[in-house]
Amino acid sequence: MIAIIKTGGKQYKVASGDKIKIEKLDIEEGGKVVFDEVLFVGDEKDVEVGTPFISGKKVTGKVLTQARHKKVWGIKHKSKKRYKLKFGHKQYYTEVEIDKIG
Repeated sequence: MIAIIKTGGKQYKVASGDKIKIEKLDIEEGGKVVFDEVLFVGDEKDVEVGTPFISGKKVTGKVLTQARHKKVWGIKHKSKKRYKLKFGHKQYYTEVEIDKIG
């Protein structure tokens, strides 16, 4: 069974046992998380599509880690002005293991 959930302004396709990296949540490592915004639930036999969300369906998971992604480098540059700036950014994320879809 798969589901499509919405969290942090993004949508994720998940199944039981999947590990996903999502936008940072304020939950301790080892804690439980419940996703209420479920857009789609289905398998080979049955399909449910929400308008926009399915009422009564929830996806639960366990928080594995709170960490940061690798550094992404960027450059600002203005031609003929002797201006060049290099900067870096490391985004926080939460890794979640999906336990149950239901």
